[in-house]
Amino acid sequence: MSTASFRQRIRESINNETLQIALDNNSERRLKGRALAFESIPDWRERRKRAHAVRADVIDNIDEYLAQFIAKNEENGVIVHRAKDAAEAIQITLNVARQTSARLIAKSKSMVSEEIELNHALEAEGLKVVETDLGEYIVQLRHEKPSHIITPAAHLRKEQVAQLFHEKLGIPYTEDIPTLTAAARKVMREVFLTADIGISGVNFGVAETGALCIVSNEGNVRMVATIPPVHIALMGMERLLPNLDDLFLLISLLARSATGQKISVYTQILNKPLAGQQRHLIILDNGRSRVRNSPLKESLYCIRCGACLNACPVFRELGGHAYIGSDLSIAPYPGPIGSIVSPGLLGENFVQLAQASSLCGACKDVCPVDIDLPKLLTRVRAGQSPSPSGRGVRGEGGAGLSPSTKFFLQIYTRLATHPRLYAASQKFAALGGFLLSPRSQWLPLPAFTGWGYSKDLPRFAGKTFRERYRSKQVDMYTGKQVDTYAGKQVDSYAGKQADDLVFQFTSELTALSGNVYRTNNVAQDIIEFLKTRGINKIHLEPKTLDENLLREANIDFTHEPDPQILVGVTNALCGLADTGSVLAADGALHASLLPEIHIAVLKSSNILPSLSAAMDLVKDKKSAVFITGPSRTADIEMTLTIGVHGPKEIHVFIYE
Repeated sequence: MSTASFRQRIRESINNETLQIALDNNSERRLKGRALAFESIPDWRERRKRAHAVRADVIDNIDEYLAQFIAKNEENGVIVHRAKDAAEAIQITLNVARQTSARLIAKSKSMVSEEIELNHALEAEGLKVVETDLGEYIVQLRHEKPSHIITPAAHLRKEQVAQLFHEKLGIPYTEDIPTLTAAARKVMREVFLTADIGISGVNFGVAETGALCIVSNEGNVRMVATIPPVHIALMGMERLLPNLDDLFLLISLLARSATGQKISVYTQILNKPLAGQQRHLIILDNGRSRVRNSPLKESLYCIRCGACLNACPVFRELGGHAYIGSDLSIAPYPGPIGSIVSPGLLGENFVQLAQASSLCGACKDVCPVDIDLPKLLTRVRAGQSPSPSGRGVRGEGGAGLSPSTKFFLQIYTRLATHPRLYAASQKFAALGGFLLSPRSQWLPLPAFTGWGYSKDLPRFAGKTFRERYRSKQVDMYTGKQVDTYAGKQVDSYAGKQADDLVFQFTSELTALSGNVYRTNNVAQDIIEFLKTRGINKIHLEPKTLDENLLREANIDFTHEPDPQILVGVTNALCGLADTGSVLAADGALHASLLPEIHIAVLKSSNILPSLSAAMDLVKDKKSAVFITGPSRTADIEMTLTIGVHGPKEIHVFIYE
């Protein structure tokens, strides 16, 4: 049995000083960023309830939503495939590669691909697969699996990455993170431009329109979905939403929970393949239907934000690579949600992961869709994960538990189900906690309990929770006593004038390293900007600037993509005041992505309060993207670095 090996891996992780520093950096910054980001939406509790209801509706009616979603995609010109398991999804991908004579695949981060071990299968058939997310690229070079759903290289320090790039990429050893990022950008640029196929995951599918929504910060997802002649989108069947209003709701929660941003740098909406492009959508089951019909159904509400990993006191000490199965393989999904999803989808090999939890409830508190993770963890522990045979759930309780642990849990069950016994036990536990503390001079705990080598038994409080309980709740972020929030969403921009929206937009984008200019003569001011930079050729979206003025100023331009051009100029369909985003679509996609500098032209009256007011603008576009600042990453030691695969600068010229 793997329990000993699991505990051994846990001890190794706790004793790894380098790992502990890396994990502390990741979790502390993620949690602080999340708290600040949620301050901008005071109705977040109400949004969370609505999101839970939306996800519950989708899972309860998955067949109807899937039928609608597939029909819309086929209507949009997307080739749709259904895969019942990992083997079918891999075979479909291989068939597409053979049909297109593909040799090189550019791949963006996808947890589903990790779940089915797609890279290994493709490489076994002679295909070259390159991970293009910076963190994924780092762990690929190290022949490792990601250690975090959002930050794949969260377990590494910059010194390790520096040595890796020195050995693998042949660059001089440097611990300067922007230099390391630039080295990866240089390698990836050639991959994007020459790849035969781009493979991406899917954050959300919209049943009403067939749209695929993919979010990222680095720009690599945009690259793999727009530049290669073939795009394969790999999607778990549960990742559906009914309509675009629900998409806005989930987007408003996803980035805040995942990375502490109001919105990701790139929120991409794919409706139809671009001209000359072929798009395949693989919708994967791989155990999801079994989970849907099991006590773990609620785990399918997950939107893969990774917030529960950052909040979990156990994950913050272990990291993702400590979550191993009975066969010592690393689980594709770690942390609280992974300890439910991994055994749910992949079977009994991973049921022991549910023991790596204190059941403190921190994971439930931060979940943006209000999944009751502690409840689901106890169900896995009770042996209620679905059977791979599809014949219901496993009946044996105490999955992954030792006999002694089962015995003590039976005693606890007896106490916890009788209020008077439980109240008396709390008083007795206070005395026992004092005697059994590893620091106690009376009865130090024996080594076999595990207490002492990694943690101390805490002193019990002088009063029980019931004695200290008050009617008011304590806000998890401010620590102040507050009444339970029951209000409705308030539009903070209602009644504001255009200048207010321009000011808000400018403030938000400037805070994200963007640049905003007010102008009465947009073409002339952009020409002046180009001259000060010594730029005499641009990639120009048609019908954006007066082309005669450009010619008179000796500014050459092209409407076709050219990776050598440094500046792209596009029209912004709208701006979003609350996030500082601009919307680009169709003909603006390459000009807003390939060059190092992106210039967007925005009419002041087209600045809208928020994303919800702009969703109708994307319905009739083949592809659209909300751009929020220059591309960025924090994949190395959580250090923010501007300019990854997308533009390093964004300049927005606002005109009346």
